[in-house]
Amino acid sequence: MCGIVGYLGSRNSTDVILEGLTRLEYRGYDSAGVSLIENDELEIYKKEGKLNNLKSLLKKKKIQSHRGIGHTRWATHGEVNDFNAHPHATSDYSIVHNGIIENSQELKEFLMKEKHTFNYQSETDSEVFLALLDYYFKKNNNFLHAIGEAFESVRGNSAFVLMNTKENAIYCVKKSAPIVCGLSENITEGFISSDPYALVGFADRIYFPEDNVITKIELSSGETSINFYELHGQESPRYRLQESSKNLEVSKKGQFEHYMLKEVFEQPILIRKLTDFYLNDEIGIEILKKVTKTRPKMIHIMACGTAYYAGLVIKGFLEDINRIPTNVYLASEFRYQNPILNSGDLTIFISQSGETADTLASLELCKVNGVKTLSILNVEGSTLYREVDNNLLIKAGPEIGVASTKAFTQMCLMGFLFSAKLENFSDEQILSETHVLVERIDHILQSTDIIQNVASSIYRHQGFLFTGRGNHFPIALEGALKLKEIAYVHAEGYASGELKHGPIALIDDTMVNVAFCPPNLIDKTISNVQEIKARQGFIVTIGDKSNSELERISDEFIRLDFSNLEFLTGVYSNVISQLLSYYIAKLKGTDIDKPRNLAKSVTVE
Repeated sequence: MCGIVGYLGSRNSTDVILEGLTRLEYRGYDSAGVSLIENDELEIYKKEGKLNNLKSLLKKKKIQSHRGIGHTRWATHGEVNDFNAHPHATSDYSIVHNGIIENSQELKEFLMKEKHTFNYQSETDSEVFLALLDYYFKKNNNFLHAIGEAFESVRGNSAFVLMNTKENAIYCVKKSAPIVCGLSENITEGFISSDPYALVGFADRIYFPEDNVITKIELSSGETSINFYELHGQESPRYRLQESSKNLEVSKKGQFEHYMLKEVFEQPILIRKLTDFYLNDEIGIEILKKVTKTRPKMIHIMACGTAYYAGLVIKGFLEDINRIPTNVYLASEFRYQNPILNSGDLTIFISQSGETADTLASLELCKVNGVKTLSILNVEGSTLYREVDNNLLIKAGPEIGVASTKAFTQMCLMGFLFSAKLENFSDEQILSETHVLVERIDHILQSTDIIQNVASSIYRHQGFLFTGRGNHFPIALEGALKLKEIAYVHAEGYASGELKHGPIALIDDTMVNVAFCPPNLIDKTISNVQEIKARQGFIVTIGDKSNSELERISDEFIRLDFSNLEFLTGVYSNVISQLLSYYIAKLKGTDIDKPRNLAKSVTVE
């Protein structure tokens, strides 16, 4: 969701904060702002729209400040405008906030009954916390205690970063929302962010405070200290220290026009890297051996969005290869279904960021029921990483494009490695499959002009149906999602055989059917394509190069080579979807890396 950066030190805080917020632009936002202490006065600058609007404003001001907090907002409460942008402030203290205060109206009514006067300047729930902070500070004149009392009063998942004009310090506190703190190597600077990525190259020591812990970073006599407190003020040991951020990467686009395209092209080398780590590296071998030591009776998979579709692909591996019954749940629905959980089960949580609020809420329920937990995720040190029993990192590196590409491929591959080792596949069997996959994806990436030409022939159509059978049904769902996310066109994914149960009513000459045609189910799939063709739908098929019938009935035929691929055919076909969506979006002129209304990490339920 939103991006947060806080800084305390000798440098101009404006420069550090803006650099951090620039790195977090990929998370999605609609306004940006900073709060800076200059000559012991608190100044607020915020602008609707892109971060460049704020940068232009600050460039004119020529501010020199050594303490400040910044924020990129994705609207939840209140429309998008300068007033609702963060930070929010009184004359003495300011806050930025990620999350939702579920009882904001109730708290407003409490403050009114207490006759606490507060000049609300926005429509946001965040200002309610600022009013609470003001209320409790006026009662006890202690900023740390006021933070604790205010935070105890709010319901919902939130992270706050705060500062005041009287102390040379910045504070933060959170519940089920990401916050990371850092110190420079010479302890002359302190940092706070919602994402470790913002602190790469700045902080040498990274701290992850637990929920309901107040962190205070203070600069005194040229040295920065960091201290942790429980909400009632006593010192807290509840944090984790990571000695260095040097293993984190800062991603650059290089020769590519967009991060999304760069990340599609990274996939072959990442597949090799992941396979090599878990099959050849001693650490990776031990991790995979540990998590496949016990065979679960039942597996539950929790995820959202693209990760959910990766979960459907992994379900196919677990039931086909291992014959283990597997349920895949949308994490946002799981807690409301009265799920049946048993102690012999395993729950797998899939997430790119490790901070997805709905997935973390599902984790809490599984832990209460004593179910073993395993993650498949990308971000080491994230909340999910810290809370589950075991982790399988997908090692995709920073994924900047909001629409996930390489993370989806790595999630599916990680699921295959887990399933294969659970069934005692030999390394030779696994490598045979993954080597072919890399070779075939490389071939696609060397022939993108074919996919660009297909995109040119269909991008003006009004609707898209993506269809697939078997292990290509999840790929159809994921393909439709990618197109919706970045091209802003209506697209739906369906199991091919379901078209005649309703969706076929939509078919006319304005509709495109992108049909995935796996070789093991080709006859039935061709029948479904014929149904669309008979109703004048535009047919794009993705199938084996040797199938002349597919080529005959298609308006556009994208040839693949499925030979010597058994389990990873869907992962292979999905690269076509990624590129097709990319080129359609490019033709439509959308903001591909930062599509409207979307956030990279969804930290609200």
